[in-house]
Amino acid sequence: MRKLVIILVICLLMLPQLTQATGPAPPPVSAETAVLIDVASGRILAEKQGDKRMRIASLTKIMTAIVALEEGNSQDIVTTPNSAYAKEGSSIYLKRGEKMKMEDMLYGLMLRSGNDAAVAIAEHVGGSIEGFARLMNEKAEYIGMESSHFTNPHGLDDSDNHYSTARDMAILTAYALRNPEFRKIVSTEVKHIPWEGEQWDRKLLNKNKMLRLYKGADGVKTGYTKLAKRCLSSSATRDGQQLAVVVLNAPQDWDDSMSWLDYGFSQYPRTDIVRENERVGEDKQENGAIAYYSSRAFSYPLTAEEKSKVGKRIVRNIKQPFLEITLDDTVIGRVALTLEQETMAQAIGHRFTSNLESFVRTMLEGI
Repeated sequence: MRKLVIILVICLLMLPQLTQATGPAPPPVSAETAVLIDVASGRILAEKQGDKRMRIASLTKIMTAIVALEEGNSQDIVTTPNSAYAKEGSSIYLKRGEKMKMEDMLYGLMLRSGNDAAVAIAEHVGGSIEGFARLMNEKAEYIGMESSHFTNPHGLDDSDNHYSTARDMAILTAYALRNPEFRKIVSTEVKHIPWEGEQWDRKLLNKNKMLRLYKGADGVKTGYTKLAKRCLSSSATRDGQQLAVVVLNAPQDWDDSMSWLDYGFSQYPRTDIVRENERVGEDKQENGAIAYYSSRAFSYPLTAEEKSKVGKRIVRNIKQPFLEITLDDTVIGRVALTLEQETMAQAIGHRFTSNLESFVRTMLEGI
């Protein structure tokens, strides 16, 4: 038990704190509420009424998909229940009792926004709509969605107690995009899945026009109901950086999303702060040094002005030393360190190389 507690404490220490973005104001948008997030770090880069409670329509299916992937099995065979047949709204036209692999159901859910697929998935994984909603709310609490509540897997306007915020949905989108299966599904433009009893397959064309309108777009989900109006969660990757934006009640959802993604990529590019296996410090000894090396790389979205405000320090006061990285004295990341014994000659060589690199970098930045 004592070892378990120590491990948990170390894991908690490795979690970064999120910093408030301080760059120039983002472009105006038509959306009532909106949030832009950096997927890898979880940093919120821009927001407009991000904590306002809203209806979210079919953006609900982001949660449905990630719960199904994490709590179910994508290779399961799902039998369509009577409650899913002819479900109102968007549909992939499942037949009563039709059997389909969960993975194919998920493509129908996310590409065509099938409400029938949502019900079939929910009852298969959760045993009932109520049981699945409980899983959705548990997942929301687990990932830090503080202002959300789910009562169904599809987002239809059948409950005033089904809601979220742009901030919470951005947190959910970033979380889901870290799942490889989810990422593959939502980035697919066209998918053929079986159609039991027919001589042809279903051809699913992704409703998310961002995949065709925006360079680097790779997800995520459209949504619309009469009460929620137009909603969109979208993501894009450029130069190894993935951003996601959520707009709710957005008459110009495509334009809103593209303008905020452009803003994020231009104002908050991913900045490499530590390289993998980088020598980040040493403890001098009589015959050499104990050198500290980073166990992984670390990068963070930063404005040009913020780069000079990044700090690094080695923390040695626990069993596993780590490098603490700060921005304006707020911790934004921690990287575990490994130790290596070096001779005096090796230590001097590393110091010379480090000083030379620092000098060259300073000269280049001054040009």
